[in-house]
Amino acid sequence: MNEPLAERIRPKTLEDYISQQHLVGKQGALTNQIKSGVIPSLIFWGPPGTGKTTLANIIATESQRPFYTLSAISSGVKDVREVIDKAKQSGGLFTSKNPILFIDEIHRFSKSQQDSLLAAVEKGWVTLVGATTENPSFEVIPALLSRCQVYTLNSFGKDDLVALLERAIETDTLLSKKDIELKETDALLRLSGGDGRKLLNIFELIVNSEPSEPNGKIVITNDLVLNKVQSNTVRYDKTGEQHYDIVSAFIKSVRGSDPNAAVYWLARMIEGGEDVKFIARRMIILASEDIGNANPTALVMANTTFQSVTTIGYPEARIILSQCATYLASSPKSNASYMAINEAQQKVRQTGDLSVPIPLRNAPTKLMKDLGYGKGYAYAHDYENNFVDFEFLPEEISGTTFYKPGNNPRENSMKDFLKKRWKNKYDF
Repeated sequence: MNEPLAERIRPKTLEDYISQQHLVGKQGALTNQIKSGVIPSLIFWGPPGTGKTTLANIIATESQRPFYTLSAISSGVKDVREVIDKAKQSGGLFTSKNPILFIDEIHRFSKSQQDSLLAAVEKGWVTLVGATTENPSFEVIPALLSRCQVYTLNSFGKDDLVALLERAIETDTLLSKKDIELKETDALLRLSGGDGRKLLNIFELIVNSEPSEPNGKIVITNDLVLNKVQSNTVRYDKTGEQHYDIVSAFIKSVRGSDPNAAVYWLARMIEGGEDVKFIARRMIILASEDIGNANPTALVMANTTFQSVTTIGYPEARIILSQCATYLASSPKSNASYMAINEAQQKVRQTGDLSVPIPLRNAPTKLMKDLGYGKGYAYAHDYENNFVDFEFLPEEISGTTFYKPGNNPRENSMKDFLKKRWKNKYDF
């Protein structure tokens, strides 16, 4: 039997489904929708191995609807249209319930491919169920996203993973014939990273490669697991703890102005298969949070990088990412803008909705002009050097300084400019 363990024990009903109780528990959103028979189009967002495909199958089975599936990796617009045509026919001829169209890794669909789904979803020819490991807000077009309910699936917890192992031992047609003892599970759980499918794959590998003891028993221990599983197969888990550690190391290396370390951690992410747009997004944030006005071109560079790698993709995108990462790491640093918005937001929370000063108010109607809106406003361009000493903050916080330029050549120049203009206001 070549079918992997994860497929052999895939749950067929909600009762058999482990984890995601916020969705499939007694009062879970999906449970109630299936019972009511009213199922909206859905996007399942969560890490790999959390049961997105399984849930799609269960929805179709328990709601007694035809089920069609596509993989965004191998399907084009033509494939989408063909499946939609079949779904329309099956829905109209055999049941009053519209079919389920499941699209795995929907974030890999291009805009045109996602556009081809809109009419089918809007007119109810199909109920779309999409699965994605990426944030739908970034990867699914707004028109399609607005027609779907987004449900978040979480990585399996320790109890869920142990329950999954115990079910495999008890119910699988092959493993149930063996005498298996789960003496220790910490290594298995750690290597799985909360991914149920990965856990079962590792478990099956170990069981099949381990000869039984003289008494016929296979004892699972942490040492056995670590010895059997090669470390390079789990060197970078895009959804696990190491993912966040390496991303953190990359960010801190750039912030610390070390291009060598930055490019090393970048290489670790690339070799681990990290999403190119995720890396580029982090650099856009870095360019503003940690460099800011010390080198405003950094933000332009990072944004251009995002656009470029989105167009180019791997493997060439690695060169563009490297150029940007080394540029950002080699740039002067300032978190002044970041600190300024933090302080300003804190002041807003403390003082509430302070009134906009009358001179600063907009006056698009006669009534507003009669009420004095805009009266007393000093138009900067009417004054020498395009500047006039005027208070733009509410009276209650007049004179407050939020932005304090950093100590670097560019922001020192900005600091001098502000001091000359605001002789009695800015004292850096």
